[in-house]
Amino acid sequence: MATTRRTRTIAVPIDRLWDTLADPHHLPRWWPRVERVEDVTDDAFTEVLRAASGRSVRADFQLVEVDPHSRHVRWAQQLQGTPFARVLRSSEVEIQLTPAVPATANTSALSRVPNAPPASPTPNTTDAPHDGPNVQDTTEVTLELHQTLAGFLPRLGSFLARRAAGRTLEEALEDLERIGG
Repeated sequence: MATTRRTRTIAVPIDRLWDTLADPHHLPRWWPRVERVEDVTDDAFTEVLRAASGRSVRADFQLVEVDPHSRHVRWAQQLQGTPFARVLRSSEVEIQLTPAVPATANTSALSRVPNAPPASPTPNTTDAPHDGPNVQDTTEVTLELHQTLAGFLPRLGSFLARRAAGRTLEEALEDLERIGG
C-alpha cells in the first residue's frame, strides 16, 4: 500500500477546522474535484466528482473512524463493482488535526549549543504588538492518502499514483487555507 502524506499549519482554530473536516457536506468546499455530496448518513456518503473529461462520476465512501476527541477522521472508498476497481484495490483518506506548537526561547539554536551561555529569559510579550496569528488559532493539518493499486499497475504506476495523490493533497490543503475552515 502506497501512502502519500502532506502536513501544513493553517491559521484557523482547531475547532473550526474540525467542524469543516468531520462533516462530509463540506467536501465540495475543500476536496479537489468534488461537486457535491449526496446520501450522507452517520457512516457513509457519496461524492459526485467532475472528471477531467467533464463528466460526473459517483464515488461511495464509508466512514471508518470519526474521533472528535483526538480530531481524527478516516474514510474508505467503496470500490467493489465500480469502475474504480479496475485501478484501485483500496483507497483511504486519513485526516489528523493537532494544535500548532508555539516556538519558545528555550528551543532557540543557542540553547542547543553545548557550553553556551544560558538563554536570556523570555521577554514579557503580553503588552507587545501582535504581528501574526495567535498560536491558539493555528492548527497542524495532516492529510494521508493510502492507496493499493490493482492488477499490473503496482509495478508500472505506483510513482504516477503517488505523484497524483500528492497533488490532490496539496490542493486540498490550499483550499482549506483559502476558505479558513
